[in-house]
Amino acid sequence: MKQTVRLFTVALIAGAVTLGGYKLLEKDDPVVLAAPQEETSFIPTNYTTNLSETNIDFTEAAEKTVHAVVHVKNTTISRQPTNIMEYFYGGGEPRAMVGAGSGVIITPDGYIVTNNHVIANAAQLEVTLNNNRTYEAKLIGTDAKSDIALIKIDSEEKLPFVPFGDSNELKIGEWVLAVGNPFNLTSTVTAGIVSAKARDLNEFDSNPQSFIQTDAAVNRGNSGGALVNIRGELVGINTAITSETGSYVGYSFAVPSNNTRKIIEDIMEYGDVQRGILGIQGRTLNSNIAQQLGLSETEGVIVGGIEDGSGAAKSGIKEGDIIKGLDGYKVGKFSDLAGYLGSKRPNDVVDVTIIRNGKEKVVPVTLIKLETVELEDLGLELRNANSEDLRRYGVTGGVKVNRALTRDMQRYDLAGILITKINDEPVNNVDDVKRVMNRRKAGDDIKLTFLDRDGDQNTFIFR
Repeated sequence: MKQTVRLFTVALIAGAVTLGGYKLLEKDDPVVLAAPQEETSFIPTNYTTNLSETNIDFTEAAEKTVHAVVHVKNTTISRQPTNIMEYFYGGGEPRAMVGAGSGVIITPDGYIVTNNHVIANAAQLEVTLNNNRTYEAKLIGTDAKSDIALIKIDSEEKLPFVPFGDSNELKIGEWVLAVGNPFNLTSTVTAGIVSAKARDLNEFDSNPQSFIQTDAAVNRGNSGGALVNIRGELVGINTAITSETGSYVGYSFAVPSNNTRKIIEDIMEYGDVQRGILGIQGRTLNSNIAQQLGLSETEGVIVGGIEDGSGAAKSGIKEGDIIKGLDGYKVGKFSDLAGYLGSKRPNDVVDVTIIRNGKEKVVPVTLIKLETVELEDLGLELRNANSEDLRRYGVTGGVKVNRALTRDMQRYDLAGILITKINDEPVNNVDDVKRVMNRRKAGDDIKLTFLDRDGDQNTFIFR
């Protein structure tokens, strides 16, 4: 009996162990790694491959442009006074001073674009290519307002050159290269991105600027060099930096290629720059101005005045209209407008997008020619009077004061007056002004006879 009980107990334990083992195996067997598989399916196994495919390679753009960017040396002659008489009355020992900058070959026959300040007052211009060949250059023409100059060298062989790109198509954040000769280090290439477009460095100046801003390193000597996109196309001429130290601190500025191309084509064809204008006075909208005027728009250019006889007047643009675009390009501030028009010529037709009474419309405007002359001795810029001006004042000829160039002249509030005589000689247009001023001897008085805004005749003598 005891033997039977013992056997039964052993069998019971063995059965329990067997059943427990079976259950254990039954639990572990169907385990499926579903969750881990789903997690691993999100691992970006081809991440490295994607990065390599989107890496920007600058070598092709650098190779295309570095041989077409030149070193420009400008030799100027100045006189250093050696005694008190020479200090007050002029004279002294002539002394040669050498400045340096960069330039960009834009045609295979040797036309080179650079900055006006690189070649200013040059007695001799010397250009050194990337292969160390040196040429004497001649000045073709300049435009001080845009700081662009055109020079030329003569070579028996065709030269490498940089083709123009479309600066209007540049995007903020796009990669660009600055190619130039900073600190006499020839053939230097730096990379950056487009930080901003239509940047105006002189916000309160009546001559608005429109620069491409980039963070590509630009230093002294880079002036006049190339700003190119990754395809090796010229999109700007490096011109300026803002710095308390005089060296690069993170921002540099370039004249857009569309403006540059138009300026040099004008110089080559006409000898000077043909500027086309809408014929408006305006200012950039912002929140404060919009609130004062009760407007919902906070971007654009609000029209403050229309020039009689201009394209804007003939097309029906009115005071109070808000300009939002030109030919489909956005206008958020006045420098956007000025920059785009800087690439246009008189008689070009521009589609102007405006908002009037909350409704948007597109108005085609034919640009008129801005004909001006600067009287540096007076600090005034004059322009031709139009037929409406002459009819209003009852005269047959004259020139209007377009703007004051100096703070001293701004206090006289002469903008808009009509000058009829200079030094008692009638002036009917800016060409007459140039003729009279060219005959004037240095240091002579300047007598202006003009009609003020009320039509009264006045005379000023500037000594």
